Amino acid sequence: MGLIRKQRLPALADSALLRYFNFIALYFAEGLPMGTLFIGIPAWMAMNDKTIVEIGSFDVACALPWTFKFFVAPLMDRYTYLPMGRKRPWVIICQTGLFLSMAGFAFIPDPLSNVHLLVIGGFIVSVFGASQDAATDGLAVDTVPAEEQAKTNAYMNGSRMIGSSFALTVGTWLLTAYNFRISVLAIAFLIGVVVLVPLLLRERRMERLFPWSSGEPDNSNEKLQINSWRAMVKSLYLAFSLKNSFLLGLLLFTSQGAYNYFEKLLPIFAVKVSGWTNVYYAHVFSIADLTGGILGILAGGWLIDRFGKKKMIYSYFFFICLETLLLVFLNNFWTRVPFLYSFIVIYRWVNAFAKIGVFAIAMQCCSKKVSASQFTFYMTIGALGSMVGAALIAPVKSYFSWEASFAIFALLMLASAFLLRILDFNKLERQISEMAGAEVE
Repeated sequence: MGLIRKQRLPALADSALLRYFNFIALYFAEGLPMGTLFIGIPAWMAMNDKTIVEIGSFDVACALPWTFKFFVAPLMDRYTYLPMGRKRPWVIICQTGLFLSMAGFAFIPDPLSNVHLLVIGGFIVSVFGASQDAATDGLAVDTVPAEEQAKTNAYMNGSRMIGSSFALTVGTWLLTAYNFRISVLAIAFLIGVVVLVPLLLRERRMERLFPWSSGEPDNSNEKLQINSWRAMVKSLYLAFSLKNSFLLGLLLFTSQGAYNYFEKLLPIFAVKVSGWTNVYYAHVFSIADLTGGILGILAGGWLIDRFGKKKMIYSYFFFICLETLLLVFLNNFWTRVPFLYSFIVIYRWVNAFAKIGVFAIAMQCCSKKVSASQFTFYMTIGALGSMVGAALIAPVKSYFSWEASFAIFALLMLASAFLLRILDFNKLERQISEMAGAEVE
């Protein structure tokens, strides 16, 4: 047995570099459809005179599956094929599904004339995107040590932004130069390539690479695995009965809802008010995400480790609020390209750093026994907020000016800062650890 383990290639449990590579690749793949669905296609629809209601319906359809992750994640915690790892089999299945659904999405006939099919296709792709995210997050909670969590979240969020910006740039260019089908198929191909990463990287060295390979379950995974729904429900109930768990969920709901609300307004504002084309908006947003993702990878985790989570997230929230208020009061500059260009780039930089901090808190406060379910529940609350934020666009723009619409975003960021102020996540982490230890005993 020892000889077999020595002859095998290193696994995620053996190497921090492999863990970083694994999550960078998977989150890059996750960002690819997000850049296409959440930014590129809405801007393309706006450029082709689709109504705010049509654009909003597509946005909501793409956001909706991300609120269903909590129904999928318990299945991942409860059922798995332990000889191949706790979460790796699910990552392989979901990544493959994301590739196939994106490829199928490319074959929607005349999408601008069949918005209902575009909405359905976006929904299906997002189902697999959300499932892949739940599986990957569960894998991260299971395999990443506490001292690597901030850095790992920086790599994950940064690579997702880079994937999103890459898909936005390349996808929009192909959409303009060729057509919808070629654009989406190119993104689908890249998603398919990343399937090789979970196929070839084990969680732990003793496990099987494929179902027909040699190997056996890891003892630590067998101890963590919950084999009854009753035990799982009990673990989740104990985790979410805590006051600070509720506050953390509310923080995610408010902040993610605010971001999605604002980021769905921006392409409409840029095209209809500032006179940009969807191609130029995609170019600017992709540069913002690319540079923001790189900065997040290089400095996001380091800043949090150096100065502390709360202090840095406070700084990011208040900076975003002040920057947005400048946008409200400097409306004479709205049609000046350098002003809006620099606003979008700086906003996305700070947004990337803020997300790294909040997601690191959520990961820190999860029990490994129900890793996929608990972390996914937090992310699902954030996704529900994102969906609500997207749904707010149509009524807000029906009754309020652009200045008031942006001011609402600033108020939501202030509310997020207040929730962070009253959240004691260190206490929550201690309580989660104590409950997990009591269950094992």
